[in-house]
Amino acid sequence: MKRSTHLRGIAGLSILALALTACGGDGDSDSDGATEATTGGNAAAEPVTLSFAHSYATSHPHQTCGAELVKEKVEEAGVGLEIEIFPDSTLGGHAERFASVVSGDIDIDIQGPSEISQTFEPVGILDAAYAFNDADHLFGFFESDAGAELGEQIIEGSGARILTPWYFGMRHFTSNTPLNTPADFDGLRMRFPDTPQFLQNAEALGASPTSVAFEEVYISLQQGVVDGQENPIPTIDSLALPEVQSHLNLTGHMVGIHMIVVNEEKWQSLNEDQQEVLQSVFEEVRDTNRGCIEDAENELVEQWQDEGTMEIVEPDVDSFRAKAEEFFTNELEGEKLELYQTIRDQA
Repeated sequence: MKRSTHLRGIAGLSILALALTACGGDGDSDSDGATEATTGGNAAAEPVTLSFAHSYATSHPHQTCGAELVKEKVEEAGVGLEIEIFPDSTLGGHAERFASVVSGDIDIDIQGPSEISQTFEPVGILDAAYAFNDADHLFGFFESDAGAELGEQIIEGSGARILTPWYFGMRHFTSNTPLNTPADFDGLRMRFPDTPQFLQNAEALGASPTSVAFEEVYISLQQGVVDGQENPIPTIDSLALPEVQSHLNLTGHMVGIHMIVVNEEKWQSLNEDQQEVLQSVFEEVRDTNRGCIEDAENELVEQWQDEGTMEIVEPDVDSFRAKAEEFFTNELEGEKLELYQTIRDQA
């Protein structure tokens, strides 16, 4: 099957035929439909509708020049596929939706490494603070032999197929006081996602973490449950966090990465043309989506600064980076340490 040259490590996984039986899937379910679609079916076959879920507001780039663009391009391809989008956590939070992808209740989702690490632990290190320098470093890793090997391990360990990674944006901290060095975290309760890697990032940076669900970030800041949080700039905007936070601290402590995950049984039920279109469209939209996010990052910072919406803080990034690298070098071991060092060696 023809494949795009983009991200050959991940895209190359499309030839793997892995069953979901280890995750509780019924390999015999809907076998008649799977056989027809896999062998090409016939021209009169009903279109296949794929559910595509994610956590982000309808104004976020993952929706406007991500999911919506995927839907448009896939349906225009004329291979009998339709996409139904469920944005804004309509079908549940990150962990719940990933479980639904594995079980087959959701066909496609946008998930981060930390969520996938719940079933394949080593991949969580992709979310380590300052593991990647920038988006080019991140995508370069996935195009490397090490990225290809990790891709195989992800799909085998998680039970869901990875079509391609997408850029989520550089993650920065918001707060009501400036954060110039790690010492400025003292006395502050900072919201971090409730995953082992994000909580370890808090420790690596010297912050005191409080776990709050993504959907509850705004109200938790508004009510003073937490004093600050970290997210990419477009997400900070889509959650309306400038209404409840006064400072944007440009720590750039994470290059946000998301992965497009698809239910394996659904993937195997598609014919070759449908698989090729789905794979190539997600890879094509990945680049467009990255551009939209980078444009939004620059425009929002400029807007907030000009309007006085938020105070833009340019901290001592080297002090944050050095603290994180020392922590991970000393604390990680085994596969995680090896993967972390491989990523840093490619910087």
